[in-house]
Amino acid sequence: MNPDDFPTPDAPVETVAPTELKARIDAGETVTLLDARMTADYDEWHIDGSTVESINVPYFEFLDEEVDDDVLDRIPDDREVTVLCAKGGASEFVAGTLAEHGYDVNHLENGMNGWARIYERAEVTGYDGPGTLYQYQRPSSGCLGYLLVDGGEAAVVDPLRAFTERYLADADALGVDLAYAFDTHVHADHISGVRELADAGVAGVIPEPAVDRGITYADELELAADGDTFPVGDATVEAVHTPGHTSGMTSYLLGGGLLATGDGLFVESVARPDLEEGDDGAPDAARQLYDSLQERVLTLPDDTLIGGAHFSDAAAPADDGTYTAPVGELTERMAALSMERAEFVETVLADMPPRPANYEEIIATNLGRHTADDEEAFALELGPNNCAASQESLADD
Repeated sequence: MNPDDFPTPDAPVETVAPTELKARIDAGETVTLLDARMTADYDEWHIDGSTVESINVPYFEFLDEEVDDDVLDRIPDDREVTVLCAKGGASEFVAGTLAEHGYDVNHLENGMNGWARIYERAEVTGYDGPGTLYQYQRPSSGCLGYLLVDGGEAAVVDPLRAFTERYLADADALGVDLAYAFDTHVHADHISGVRELADAGVAGVIPEPAVDRGITYADELELAADGDTFPVGDATVEAVHTPGHTSGMTSYLLGGGLLATGDGLFVESVARPDLEEGDDGAPDAARQLYDSLQERVLTLPDDTLIGGAHFSDAAAPADDGTYTAPVGELTERMAALSMERAEFVETVLADMPPRPANYEEIIATNLGRHTADDEEAFALELGPNNCAASQESLADD
């Protein structure tokens, strides 16, 4: 049913902004959510947290003139309940129906689409390099990006197309020019914003080794080969080729203080190696990933921060609220980083999660082979990223 087709409830229902709900969860407040989407959509991704009670009751359970008692019995009546759906129409109807039955309810503005619009910026206070470094966080999908600012210039790493205007606005608010936009690789879980930022006058940069995958717009951008450096004020961004997740994966050493590893290494796990070459090519890619980690990443000074392009529910933030950790700390606590090559490959391949939703279309869009307008691009990347290997087998000792 189209959200516009739901009748307007007779009982008044308050609307909660996604940012307000996020703030309540971040503050440790206990919240109860009634997710009215279909169970398959709910199982794929939903709002979670240590203080979040999430209940899934699909909207069609409320369409009958008289709602069954067994449906109502599944919904707490001793506390406030926030109802949500995909876009906000069904949740308003369900919340209104519950209000008519005496429940204390409100509904989430724009539903999960609104939740996916949350994009926060946190300073990486542990960064010990020139200028200031920020981490962008998208809680709906766990996507992370980075903004390095120094000497009147800035560079963004792994920008999202949906937030192109945000990067430009942030640079303006910080009083700097956005000089560069870097991609670490051809992403499989979100639509890159590098081309849009290039259209706005920013120098777009993609890894030179990724061009062989068939990027159709490579001649419009700058290429980053292993060892290349790019000035940002007095800071530098150095390209470090770290293949494994993809053949072109390139990390960027920001100001010498943080390695933006893309999907190569996360604070809770390592990359999955099967999205480019499939199951048949995954063993070779896993071996390549092991070599990249051991020879290019773990050889950095122990106090160098690692910042991936994603975080999952298994990740614990640092004291500054960012998903970053020093190389030495990761080496000590992540079992995967101490394994021998054969064990690492076997473990990585043994239990990989489902591939990201729509990953083939997203890759085609990021290669320039598929054209998607803003609405389609936003819809393609909704859901979890699933770009890491299984946390259970590779995470902390």
